[in-house]
Amino acid sequence: MEQQITPTSLLEAIRYFSDVDVCIEFVASLRWLDGIAQCPHCEAKNAGFLKTRRIWKCRECRKQFSVKTGTIFEESPIGLDKWLMAIWLVVNCKNGISSYEIARDLNITQKSAWFMLHRIRLALKNSNWSKMGGTKGGPVEVDEAFIGGVPKNMHASRRAKMKIGMNGYAEKAIVVGMLDRNTRQVRASVIPNVKRETLQNHVLNGIERKSTVYTDGWSGYDGLKVREFVHETVNHVDEYVRGQVHTQGIENFWSLLKRGLKGTYVAVEPFHLDRYLDEQMFRFNNRATKDNPLNDADRFMLAVSQISGKRLTYAELTGKVQPPAF
Repeated sequence: MEQQITPTSLLEAIRYFSDVDVCIEFVASLRWLDGIAQCPHCEAKNAGFLKTRRIWKCRECRKQFSVKTGTIFEESPIGLDKWLMAIWLVVNCKNGISSYEIARDLNITQKSAWFMLHRIRLALKNSNWSKMGGTKGGPVEVDEAFIGGVPKNMHASRRAKMKIGMNGYAEKAIVVGMLDRNTRQVRASVIPNVKRETLQNHVLNGIERKSTVYTDGWSGYDGLKVREFVHETVNHVDEYVRGQVHTQGIENFWSLLKRGLKGTYVAVEPFHLDRYLDEQMFRFNNRATKDNPLNDADRFMLAVSQISGKRLTYAELTGKVQPPAF
């Protein structure tokens, strides 16, 4: 299979992926790097390509498969040209792109666009995290954020039904994040509460011992020094920066996340929040920097290369069936 040309702009991508055969060859080249199609049913590399039907047939198990089989595209009637355009838009729009925009741009229904976006977010998920800090990393900033509507902006009947929790936050989703200052990589996940046990378990699981950890003055981080961390805090009541001690980096990530959630997606259920975090982390961790000058095409190629072995059905997305762990 010939090496494929990668478009460098949205206009080039639209023109390049207008041919269905080009789409198939492009996805196949990123899915099977050695150029040999692998059967998703028996994993044998002995398949013949049926050109008239644009599918492969395995000579071992005799089953047929397409380039979509075993990926986030599986069983989708939407063409690869639209799928690839959707991926390009998701990974390169700084504040994200809504399902209504995707529906208008690709001429599909909003429901289909919403389902597509969640499947793309699954592909963007990075499940191979190594611990931050240590000898290879640098100081790590740790902070938590509260995601949800503002009670004063809600209808009185809804506000009356909500319970106001600690610090006055009304049943908001809680997210904890960590930013390694040297690698400029961020990691975030939804947590049930901001108790000491919960926060410190995340620090222990995500950061190497003896690393320098910067947090705010929240009491949930008390005791990290006993756990072999160099722990410095900044009290936001009095100051935001004290020399190198601050959490401005992770708070910058929170501002980007909230800008997308409030301005683009408007209403996000806590049940789906993890996937929106995966999307924002992908863009943040693969942004262009002085040491790593990634561009739109690089992010697109990386996203397409992660589509294999991931599947999300509509029943799993809507909570009717428990999705598998990746």
